[in-house]
Amino acid sequence: MEKKSPMYYFIYTIFIVSFILITFFGIGPVLFADGTMRERILTAIIVLIIYFVWGFLLIKWKKHYK
Repeated sequence: MEKKSPMYYFIYTIFIVSFILITFFGIGPVLFADGTMRERILTAIIVLIIYFVWGFLLIKWKKHYK
């Protein structure tokens, strides 16, 4: 097994912290917002789009790093 560089672990840490922050600041308003249902659904859709884009970037980075 080859040894990974510290940058590899740093990038993984950035992605993990980003996913946690997206979850906290994205899903929280969807669950606890006092706005209309339309506003909640719009926020949920935007959060899902952000998840897909960030997940795509993670997968692309992992393939590139190999």
